[in-house]
Amino acid sequence: MTRRLRVGVVYGGRSGEHEISLRSAATVIGALDPARYEVVPLAITKDGRWLTGRDSVRLLEEAQQRLGPVVEHGEAVILPPVPSGGALVPAAGGAPAAGLDVVFPVLHGTYGEDGTIQGLLDLADLPYVGAGVLASSVGMDKATMKAVFRDAGIPVCRSLVVRPGQEQPGDVRARVAADLGFPCFVKPCNLGSSVGITKVKTARDLDGALLEASAYDPKVIVEEAIDGRELECGVLGNEEAEASVVGELLPSREFYDYVDKYVDDRVGIIIPAELPVETAEAVRQLAVRAFHAIDCSGLARVDFFLERRTGRLLVNEINTMPGFTRASQFPRLWEASGVPLSALVEKLVVLGLERHAARAKRKLSFDPPETLSAAPCSSLGGR
Repeated sequence: MTRRLRVGVVYGGRSGEHEISLRSAATVIGALDPARYEVVPLAITKDGRWLTGRDSVRLLEEAQQRLGPVVEHGEAVILPPVPSGGALVPAAGGAPAAGLDVVFPVLHGTYGEDGTIQGLLDLADLPYVGAGVLASSVGMDKATMKAVFRDAGIPVCRSLVVRPGQEQPGDVRARVAADLGFPCFVKPCNLGSSVGITKVKTARDLDGALLEASAYDPKVIVEEAIDGRELECGVLGNEEAEASVVGELLPSREFYDYVDKYVDDRVGIIIPAELPVETAEAVRQLAVRAFHAIDCSGLARVDFFLERRTGRLLVNEINTMPGFTRASQFPRLWEASGVPLSALVEKLVVLGLERHAARAKRKLSFDPPETLSAAPCSSLGGR
């Protein structure tokens, strides 16, 4: 019998989206077939310690139900940043545990979705689910993401980047009024789940919104408010990617904020969205273009605005580790596309293994030809 793959499911983390990560992780763990996969739960506390143990899954279930943080439990472990077969080393010393075959980082936001843990996993030479360092960091930083999209010819809404700690409030108000107008949205550049976001209706409300956003990230993005339908599309794949059916969000509040997503649970979701065939296909094609524009792999959810007045289709953002909670759109979009949750998580594991195998074939050092290696150093230009 072929042994089960050991899948390290990493959740929690040092992020404003810590609690949401727990809900996503509980869904992923519940969807991994125990006949095929041995789940190794790895909880990261809000101060950054990695914990695992026999009670991890039970405590995860309790924490995600009450939307609370990871609690102290089990054993503290370390993943060495060197190729070591995926072995986890006890922080207090002792023999390493059996190695991991692949990691499923179900982490949202800072230190999880921004390329940092992806860099650690690359150093450890471990296969993992989802985007690599570059796509993760670009997808996480809203300002950089929009710049990349604009360069790729992908339409996005107008925006300004603000650093509240370095600019005078009066200057910021003048820039926003001149270039965007009101209402507008103020967001931390590096965060998700609508944490720290404010809809600003008048200039006098701008300062407070900037203060709120800058509490999470010193770089803040201010975006024009679009009167449009909110559409979403999932993408799966590596070099070859495919798009799901298109869904539409119907927020129960003024905009799709944290409370609407995770507390009230009253948002309306229409899957598939009621769209003309050509519009739905345009969304799907643009989703795949956005996926490849940031060099993404594994999975992503691409969010759109369909402007009511003009019919313009604009990419709002790409999310390289979308939610897997009960209310999350990504798994629901794929279920409506014929891929149930258990098949979806298995596909993601396979894509992670395939990406790692492809990267392992790259040359990492230069083998100079004999004629070049025999040349005197003084004749070689550059470094």
